Amino acid sequence: MHMPMMSSASPARMSDGVYVGPNGMTLYTFDRDTMGSGKSACNGQCATAWPPLMANASDMSSGDWTVVVRDDGSRQWAFRGKPVYYWNKDMKPGDRTGDGFNNAWRLARP
Repeated sequence: MHMPMMSSASPARMSDGVYVGPNGMTLYTFDRDTMGSGKSACNGQCATAWPPLMANASDMSSGDWTVVVRDDGSRQWAFRGKPVYYWNKDMKPGDRTGDGFNNAWRLARP
């Protein structure tokens, strides 16, 4: 069976010590997500405020980056087992207004 090649391209990149998505916006982790559980604890209204960094059907896990399946069956990127999200109140690249929100959201750092 032919296995697809793993892409070395990370779904996120570093900017000023934190991970940002392809759009340059800051990424966050959620304390209620269980590391390595393979799923997200942020669904429904939560995912409206904290949009997941979505993965495509063809995306493959690579290194510290893995793909988890969300409650609705869609796919989301996780860093070291923790799903990553945007914060809908960040308006421009470099904004980090979600850090520490509800004492449950943290900047996604390496």
